[in-house]
Amino acid sequence: MIVAVGTDHAGFALKPTILDAIRSAGHEPLDCGAFEIVSGDDYPDFAERVARAVLDGQAERGVLLCGSGVGASVAANKFVGIRSALCHDTFSAHQGVEDDEMNVITLGARVIGPSLAAELVATFLRAKFSGAERHRRRLDKIKAFESQPRR
Repeated sequence: MIVAVGTDHAGFALKPTILDAIRSAGHEPLDCGAFEIVSGDDYPDFAERVARAVLDGQAERGVLLCGSGVGASVAANKFVGIRSALCHDTFSAHQGVEDDEMNVITLGARVIGPSLAAELVATFLRAKFSGAERHRRRLDKIKAFESQPRR
């Protein structure tokens, strides 16, 4: 599986750990930047790169890093078809895929350390969507939200 990875300046130091975790899990990372620390860069730019890589079929899943993880997750979820969640525990990292077909995991580099980050990514990548009827039904409701006109 190809996994898109994006980070702003706040997550940059954690990126090598994430790239290694993806490779160790037997997958190929697609580095969507940042490629150097730029203190004024903006997490939505990297969320967009990862989201578009997933939506365009360049990657099957994505990993986003920013300071808290909140902003990057919010930004990624603005793209129809992206289901991103901020995860700082292994249950959420696998359950989000199994039940909610999460395709992007977001991590807060200022919240968790490298060992937990690597474990979360490995857990996320091992997980498979269950396809259970109740989960498909719930996802259909979410997809219906995305197609509704704004009021």
